[in-house]
Amino acid sequence: MTVLPVTPLEGTHLVVGSGEVGSAVAVLLAEAGRDVVLVSRRGRGPEHERIRRVAADASSLAALMGAEPNAVAIYNCVNPEYTRWTVDWPPMAAAFLAYAETTGAVLATVSNLYGYGPVDVPMTESLPLAATGTKARVRVTMWQEAKAANDAGRIRATEVRGSDYICPGAQSMLGERVVPRVLAGKSVQLVGDIDQPHSWTAPVDVARTLITVASDPRGWGRAWHVPSNPPRSQREAVGDIAKAAAVPPVKVSRLPAIMLWAVGLVQPTIRELKETDYQRERPYLIDDEAARATFGLEPTAWDDILTELVAHYRAAAAQPSA
Repeated sequence: MTVLPVTPLEGTHLVVGSGEVGSAVAVLLAEAGRDVVLVSRRGRGPEHERIRRVAADASSLAALMGAEPNAVAIYNCVNPEYTRWTVDWPPMAAAFLAYAETTGAVLATVSNLYGYGPVDVPMTESLPLAATGTKARVRVTMWQEAKAANDAGRIRATEVRGSDYICPGAQSMLGERVVPRVLAGKSVQLVGDIDQPHSWTAPVDVARTLITVASDPRGWGRAWHVPSNPPRSQREAVGDIAKAAAVPPVKVSRLPAIMLWAVGLVQPTIRELKETDYQRERPYLIDDEAARATFGLEPTAWDDILTELVAHYRAAAAQPSA
């Protein structure tokens, strides 16, 4: 069980989104003795006696109030379809702001590093949010509006930003497109320069950081970077996965640009990657010193992350349906 470095706020917590991060937030809060209402489109999520799962529309203030009218904190862990950020995010962000202002709940948002745009230094929270990409500007606007409301005394808001996730599933660059092939001894093709140093963030560390900054007044009114392990290139990370699985290393290569373009013709999500090409073509490094120094947070050990990742896919492969 992952231990929280803080005592979460007393009262019921409203978690919106039941993906990797939202589920981890809900479980951590429940294990810490807090009642949790977990909202998702279909009412899914982990089972726990302290977690009540609700199917609701996250873009509706009325639906959020109906799910839980008196939460002490609302956690925005939603993950809309990558191609629909400009459509889905604004109404949801407005609903979260309105909920926080109506109830007095702390608004804690999970975000990413898109807002900084291409930079040549490790990213700190003090860098300007200068990105020009469409998806990046959506996330920047969300934070600017939440911070303005915080600074005006209307709400208490905070945000955490992690790098690319390392976890099971298609959401991770090192998930279902990599681990099953490594376990089968097959070669792996990856997008971008596979030898550039890259920061990777574990969803459970996002969850721990999010709860911590929501529960501590020092966390309000600013953004925080999630503590992450030292950078590893994509090639190195695949080698580390093979080592964790105790299997021979596999060949790792770059997906040819022409092939990526061809796939993009039929897969809109792949086309959308164009905006963030720079993240995979140059060093992509997170500076997480602020959260470490302020809250004593540390990332989950790299070897532990990989061991759990491999165990997940081995267990999945052992299922009859697999």
